[in-house]
Parts: sequence; structure tokens; C-alpha cells
Amino acid sequence: MENKIFDILLVEDNPDDIEITKRAFKSARIVNRLYIVRDGKEALDFLYHQGDYAEAEKAPRPGLILLDINMPKLNGIEVLKYIKGDNALRQIPVIMLTVSKSEEDTVKSYDLGCNSFIQKPVRFEKFLDLIKTIGMYWGVINIHPEK
Repeated sequence: MENKIFDILLVEDNPDDIEITKRAFKSARIVNRLYIVRDGKEALDFLYHQGDYAEAEKAPRPGLILLDINMPKLNGIEVLKYIKGDNALRQIPVIMLTVSKSEEDTVKSYDLGCNSFIQKPVRFEKFLDLIKTIGMYWGVINIHPEK
């Protein structure tokens, strides 16, 4: 099976979770470029090439979005609503990668079109296994539409 290289956007406000995710990507040998934004507003700026991301090369179209729910400015549910409500963005797979255990968050996320809802494990080893699985599925098995 051939790995597909595409950019990944991580939308996460917790610095510890960002570092753990970066470590897990490195340990799992995921070679996709990981772009990081720290709140919902910054995510939309990235996706719509606004503000600090006005230059398209600073914000390439991601092939996958890992989206936390509990964030400042705009939460993940609100960001998901923008993404899946926009014809230009709706085909980008979005994984809600969150600590939320709320059934309401899960239902809302799927109602709005998320592709997967995954609760972050606490232990690094379990998180590493999760990242490896995400990398295998979205980077090798899944077929992405051409941009």
C-alpha cells in the first residue's frame, strides 16, 4: 500500500496536547506536514487565507483536519459547521479529536458532518496507537478525492 502525502491541520488550544500530538506523529513516523492553529478563529483564518494566513503557501488546503471541541473564540462545533457548510471545504475529512465525553457533542458533530469522533486517551502509549491508526486509515487505506 502506498502512503498518500497530504497536509494535516491540528486545531488545538492546549500546548501539552499539541506537544503530545507532535511527539506521537514523530514516533509513528507520519511524514505528513502538520500545521497547528490554536483556536477556532485561527482555524477559519487558515482555511480561508485571512489574517496571518493570507498567503496561500502559509496555509495549504489540508487533506485532514484534527479538531478539538473546547477552544476559545470559536469552539470546534462552530468551526465544523463552517467547514461542512462550505462547498469548497466540505470534502475535507474532519476528525473530532477531543477529551469531550459528552453524548451531545458526539451527536452534534455527526449531525454537522464530522467523519469521526475520537476521544483522546490519557496515556501516551494509547495516544500513539491512536495516531498510528489514524495515519494508517487516512494516509493509506482511505481514498481521498482529488482537490
